[in-house]
Amino acid sequence: MSTCHLHSSTAGQDPAWLVCCAEMAMEERARSCLLRFRHRLEQDIKPSYLMDHMVSDGVLSVDEEERIRTQPNRKDQAVALLELLLKKDNRAYISFYNALVKEAYDDLASLLQDDLPQMLPDAHNKSSDGSVAYVQAVLSEGGVPQRPVVFVNRPELVNRVREKLYRLLKEPGWVTVFGMAGSGKSVLAAEAVRDHRLIEECFPGGIHWLSIGQLDKPDLLVKIQSLCFRLEQSLDSQSLHRPSNSLDEAKERLRFLMLRRYPRALLILDDIWDSTVLKAFDIHCRILLTTRNRSLADSVSGAKYEVEVESGLDENKGLEILAKYTELNRLPEEARSIVRECKGSPLVVSLIGALLKEKPNRWDYYLRQLQQKQFKRIRKSSSYDYDALDQAMAASIEVLPDEHRELYKDLTVLEKDIKVPAKVLSVLWDLEAEEVEDILEEFVNKSLLFVDNHNKPYQYYLHDLQLDFLVEQNRTQLESLHTKVVHQYQQHYRDGPPTSGDEECLYWIRFLTYHMAKANLSQELYSLMFSLDWVSIKAQIMGPAHLINDYVEYGPILDKENSEVRSQFQEFLSLNGHQLEQRPFPDVVQLALSEPRSSEVYRQALLQAQDRTSAGKLYFDWLNKNSVESLSRLVIHPHQGSIYSACFSHDGTKIASSGASKTLKVFKSTSGEKLTEIQAHDDEVLCCAFSPDDRLLATCSSDRKVKVWNVEKGMRLRVFEEEHQEQVNHCEFTNTSQRLLLATCSNDKFLNVKLWNLNKPSSQNTMFGHFEPVNHCCFSPDDTYVSTSSNDGTIKLFQVSSANEWKTINVKNMFTDSDEDVLVKCSTWTADGKHIICAARNAVLVFDVETSDMLLEIKTNRLSTVQYCHACPTSNLLAIAFSNYAVELWDLESNKKMADCSGHLSWVQRVQFSPDGSQLLSCSDDQTVRLWEPKKVHTSSAVHLKRDSDVLFSDEEIIVSAADNCNRLQVRDGRSGSVVFQSEEKSSRIRCTCMFRQPSAVVLGQEDGTVQAAGMTASQVLRRVGCRIRRLLTSYRRLVLAVGLCTGSVQVLEVPSGKLLATLLGHTKTVLHCQFSQNGQTLITSSEDTTIRVWKWQSGECKVLQGHKEQVRCFALLSNSPAETRLLSWSFDGTVKMWDIESGEKLQDIEAHRGAILSCHVSPDGCLFATTSADKTAKLWHCESWQCVHTLSGHQDCVRSCRFSWDSRRLATGDDNGEIRCTWEE
Repeated sequence: MSTCHLHSSTAGQDPAWLVCCAEMAMEERARSCLLRFRHRLEQDIKPSYLMDHMVSDGVLSVDEEERIRTQPNRKDQAVALLELLLKKDNRAYISFYNALVKEAYDDLASLLQDDLPQMLPDAHNKSSDGSVAYVQAVLSEGGVPQRPVVFVNRPELVNRVREKLYRLLKEPGWVTVFGMAGSGKSVLAAEAVRDHRLIEECFPGGIHWLSIGQLDKPDLLVKIQSLCFRLEQSLDSQSLHRPSNSLDEAKERLRFLMLRRYPRALLILDDIWDSTVLKAFDIHCRILLTTRNRSLADSVSGAKYEVEVESGLDENKGLEILAKYTELNRLPEEARSIVRECKGSPLVVSLIGALLKEKPNRWDYYLRQLQQKQFKRIRKSSSYDYDALDQAMAASIEVLPDEHRELYKDLTVLEKDIKVPAKVLSVLWDLEAEEVEDILEEFVNKSLLFVDNHNKPYQYYLHDLQLDFLVEQNRTQLESLHTKVVHQYQQHYRDGPPTSGDEECLYWIRFLTYHMAKANLSQELYSLMFSLDWVSIKAQIMGPAHLINDYVEYGPILDKENSEVRSQFQEFLSLNGHQLEQRPFPDVVQLALSEPRSSEVYRQALLQAQDRTSAGKLYFDWLNKNSVESLSRLVIHPHQGSIYSACFSHDGTKIASSGASKTLKVFKSTSGEKLTEIQAHDDEVLCCAFSPDDRLLATCSSDRKVKVWNVEKGMRLRVFEEEHQEQVNHCEFTNTSQRLLLATCSNDKFLNVKLWNLNKPSSQNTMFGHFEPVNHCCFSPDDTYVSTSSNDGTIKLFQVSSANEWKTINVKNMFTDSDEDVLVKCSTWTADGKHIICAARNAVLVFDVETSDMLLEIKTNRLSTVQYCHACPTSNLLAIAFSNYAVELWDLESNKKMADCSGHLSWVQRVQFSPDGSQLLSCSDDQTVRLWEPKKVHTSSAVHLKRDSDVLFSDEEIIVSAADNCNRLQVRDGRSGSVVFQSEEKSSRIRCTCMFRQPSAVVLGQEDGTVQAAGMTASQVLRRVGCRIRRLLTSYRRLVLAVGLCTGSVQVLEVPSGKLLATLLGHTKTVLHCQFSQNGQTLITSSEDTTIRVWKWQSGECKVLQGHKEQVRCFALLSNSPAETRLLSWSFDGTVKMWDIESGEKLQDIEAHRGAILSCHVSPDGCLFATTSADKTAKLWHCESWQCVHTLSGHQDCVRSCRFSWDSRRLATGDDNGEIRCTWEE
């Protein structure tokens, strides 16, 4: 992090946003406005920051500022400022207004805006730092920090940075500003872009600042999500996307925005620490970064330029800082010595300057303090040894009042690069917010703390080096300091965690677990993280990524209390993490009720559901679920950090893994026992691969090197480090040893695919054709071809023998629904070599190798992206890894999902079958490798029942009949889930099913017109009717079956003989619904032909109910009507009608909705009925008066269904957006 001094402008310059006007006494309406809003202004403003601008504008004298500053607290200062302002002229009013705007008091400025004095027509607005208002607006919108308090210009360095930035005029690239900690890199970067010409010529798309620091992946994801949201807000509302679920997805979204929407914008990444973070921004755009590590940009692709910031200011600049703090025109002799002892560090010079401002007679004293070098750190937290900083920090802390010195010590617990609002410290110190702000202002004035006043509320932070000093000085008290944080939080939030979503809330929700772990408060950490309430609150406010990261990071602590409960919460998050990304936020209690009954998650959910149902809420408890055990056979935790690659040896006995830890490890596949560990590379190891005889392992890395290792000895045999100029993404050996070759691919612009003969020092061949990074390469089963998958949206097949391109498969042409880039992640060959399968976006595509035709598309969850896929070498199974933590198995022949392999807690990076297909491994960012047995997960999760079903409720028994995804009829016990009956697989699709109560029997209707019964003695065909069957219904009292056909006819059959009892002709289009009366003598049918027919089916007598103008999909007999003679019908024409079926008379007819009516339900007590519609509303009607009792709005899509509860007090409605709303009678 670069230094940032305090804040003040040079007097005499014009302020930003200044509205020029004739100098005169304050207009009466302006004065009245100040008086009207005086109390509000006094409550909210922070006068010290506003007065800086007003002094610069010349409307406030230094003496007047000093008199106001001597007031005892912020409130009194505000009162004094307003009192003075009321005595001044129009210029003072305008200056005060502009200061409010500059300091982000937009709400207060808006109060004064309407009464601004008349502006002159030739007013020319310039900002206080000499830039035009346009520049100020661009920088403010992009989040670029303002100049520090005491700003010293470094024109030579600024011009060098600008010169490098002009190099980005015609092409994307990187400008790296590097230097030691505290050398002023951030201030320099901000100053370099404060230039009108530079912005207009090079970056008309804007300047976008992102403070990075030391981040883990969840924090980085949140940073990119917020940047994307900021960029999208400037576009039309249709450009707003849901937050990305994974880093890969966020990176692609940012790539799209920067390349397509902001192609000439500059992205500034401040304080980058490691290459992993930087690679998330390797998206072919224009980037300025500040860092301590000069070589970081080596890990990314594109043109690179750099500017070194010397470790210190020159002597004259150091003296200038001291002069500005002390306001002396002539500095004493000690000043030069002080600057030399500070080693030119802007941070240290500022600390001393702030001390001298308050104690101007201590020049010699502070010089001696710096020269003593009494602080020798036993253990450095920083790699930079700043003895001068230690002395300056000690001296600055020493002059604080005793009580403030203790409060400053409390800041030791802050994480690096984290900014906190005053409200958090108000809780920690148990002080009023105004008092806290005054104390923080004192720290800021002494350069002991820094303030980010770009947005409200202001946020405060320490420089990394200051935090290092505090940690070193208070190392023995760290645990007690963190304990204080936790206890103060618990005292303040006795009634539960904050949920406001403001900056204070975000801090506590994000860092409370961190403070508990550092305080060694294990019991408190258990109670918090094993709480469903905490899971719900943190997921809703922060998203699931941070929550899941907590379970990974603090897993060892939680396991000491109860590893089983920890695994239950992890399993719950693994299965539901992607759902916790959704908005509106789902009900976590309802999600948790789907957990096994033995789970602590389910136990807590059940208690909460029971408590809430007593207050009228509705929950569903899944009765027939089984206690699902984890399906993974073995879980290995090989590395600290993300695992990017894992693979089987060809004999299936070993597993190799590699990842962010820069190591390569080998394990037994049976037990997970570690066999070998190698410190393989200088950066992340992105891939590892066994040779065909399992004697060798190849690795490739972000360090641009490819290495080959002896597996048994753990020795390096070869290293290829000269030819790839960018990170190497993938490596793979040929499938046989007959002609052993190694293929590699990289992010290089042109020379990105290479073949290596291990006996040669350089590559044997380079494949040309891709002009974007290549993500993956693999050999065909017979080693004739190598396939490559690239960010250019193609797969290319190269001949191994000649290295010539054989053909290109254009994958991006398969995605026509969006103009976003299509990045092909990987490819895999089927065992026969005839098909090649690739992963791109949220789909897996299967192509014919010979013709390049797409044969199959597996469209997966739109809310996740496919990370990787691998075809089983011995079956039709395909394993797919997702960004939503899932692994799925698909049957390529039937295009059906066969299994879900749940258990990972983060993005799954890779999957691979063992050579014999008996095992599957997956590796993830959650630091685990999991092994699965495909046959077991296949059989345990293969069955999915379809929605065309029938259910019988009788006493305690629930029986369900439905077709499954294999087109078999299944009858299941509803409570246990056990199969009562299962038919053989049918050749024609099962369209509908219904059940008889006595004796127990089930009937199915098929696409080809076959009606079949099962369950009496054996399965038998009742009849073939010759056309598609749309509806089956059994008579209540007899074994009689009604069959509605697509031709419009209705057949009545006897069961079990199949004898045709009647054929009812009349409807001219498909029969959509049929129902017997309770006595079984009357049959009612409705049709696409807009009519309802009432049949005396034995005689063929028929009444036609006409009046609807569109199809009648359903109707209902009103059971409380005399002799069940009244019928309610509804239609796509938006009307509801009531009929007397005896006379055929229409009793009621209302225009219920503006759109089609999609469902209707009558309450069990017969008093009300509900309708739902495509117009996104549901309505409640009184059955007697036919008056609309309530219109229920709030659904965001077509309301598809509705249902009353058994007691008629509640109504559930469901829409096409997947949302269910429950309404109940008060």
